[in-house]
Amino acid sequence: MPETLRITVLGSGTSSGVPTIGCGCATCASTDPRDNRLRPSVLVQYGGKNVLIDTTPDFRAQALRTGISRVDAILFTHSHADHILGLDDVRPLNYHQKMSIPAYGTEATLDIVRRVFRYAFDAEPSQSSAPRVDLHTITEEPFDLFGLRVVPIPLMHGRGATLGFRFGDAAYLTDHSDIPEGSKVLLRNLDVLFLDALRHRPHPTHSTVEQSLASARELAPRRAFFTHICHDLPHAQTEAAFPPNVRLAYDGLQLEIPLPQSGVSG
Repeated sequence: MPETLRITVLGSGTSSGVPTIGCGCATCASTDPRDNRLRPSVLVQYGGKNVLIDTTPDFRAQALRTGISRVDAILFTHSHADHILGLDDVRPLNYHQKMSIPAYGTEATLDIVRRVFRYAFDAEPSQSSAPRVDLHTITEEPFDLFGLRVVPIPLMHGRGATLGFRFGDAAYLTDHSDIPEGSKVLLRNLDVLFLDALRHRPHPTHSTVEQSLASARELAPRRAFFTHICHDLPHAQTEAAFPPNVRLAYDGLQLEIPLPQSGVSG
């Protein structure tokens, strides 16, 4: 039986989530469960390993809802609050797994993780528990993670930078306003591509629906899913206008993607 990779969408929302605090718009009041969006994150599973992309402030709720009982590695796309602030909630996993969890990010991202969670990396003894993670600096170079080649995808996030990640024939890109030409070369021949699509109106640090539709046409994945969605986009109404191979992601969405036979070492 061929090896497969499973992607579970833990959160498909923007930094403030949907429903948004204090908002009574139609999407925030919607009874469609696809309009309830926690902060953006996915779980990637292959070869018996669980790889978490970003630790959002909703990670505890996401883990309980999805039944996550083990995380073997964490990949950080960047260091904004909605992507790192749930790191403290890996403490129960440390206890049950009896080990630190390796976490990967750029030097700039990990510097901020160390600063925000100083108590977890301070050499001074503490009477309180702290998340136990081993930080590993990555660059734009591909690296091996449990036998699978992971390709970092450099992205622009306004004046800042983020990373997407490609696993086999799937790629996850969140929080980007532009995909550099050099990165587009890394995104060809995909089965599944996740793209940031915040809303229709322009935003200085995020892709719009129209921009991401253009990216999907240019990159031509077999299936594209838009994520990091704000409350401007009601699920059913927005998706009805898309071509058949483009959908809105939603919390709980699961995708199975075949891996190359050489993709995971036993």
